[in-house]
Amino acid sequence: MKNVPPGLQTIRGVMGVCHLLVDGEGDAVLLDTGLVGEPAQIRWRLRQRGLGPENVKAILLTHGHVDHAGNVAWAKAWTGAPVYAHPAEQAHVDGTYPYTGINRWCGRLERVARAAFRVGQPAPIDVALADGDELPFWGGLRVVHLPGHTVGHCGFYSVRHDLLFSGDLFASYFFNTHIPPAILNSRPELIPASLEKARQLNPRLMVPQHYDVLDGLLHRRRFDRMLARMARRRQKVWPV
Repeated sequence: MKNVPPGLQTIRGVMGVCHLLVDGEGDAVLLDTGLVGEPAQIRWRLRQRGLGPENVKAILLTHGHVDHAGNVAWAKAWTGAPVYAHPAEQAHVDGTYPYTGINRWCGRLERVARAAFRVGQPAPIDVALADGDELPFWGGLRVVHLPGHTVGHCGFYSVRHDLLFSGDLFASYFFNTHIPPAILNSRPELIPASLEKARQLNPRLMVPQHYDVLDGLLHRRRFDRMLARMARRRQKVWPV
């Protein structure tokens, strides 16, 4: 774990990661809830810090895909904490989103995951998020609406740490840094503007929800290289 603030803990599941954020007062926040394997890890990580479910003050969702919100009903019941998410994500959380076109494959994969792993029980969003909202967690988190992967997809920016939790805006691995595959994106035409929005925010550190190692500087460098690669490809297609 490098180039990240204290109190940030990776919870690694089958398909990605969620995060536990703990401040100096012992208050904790869950950032996404994962798909399979995360509940046991969340309980363990809290116990390591001498904390319990009552210390979890909020459950923040970047978006409602089942690999990010599959355990939200469990987390809400176990902690009693409210769920914060963009209101457009309620249909995803409930498993009722009307996928269309190639994105139908995302819905099919989610149905398989819900049946196979017995996750994804519906849970209401308690606090509706909007772009620019300031949340009083982990020293302050600002909601950054980054639509494209889903309509209500959001990141969370820590001014104190100059760190953007970017959700599924991109995935960062040593062998490939990429935006999500086409079948997973509900509004792909919105992704370029969201990438530019993150670039203009210019955080020193970035932490996505799919990565190999927890290193905020590394993921920021990979993000920049990905944007440069995408720009070169556009230049080849549309030369000046």
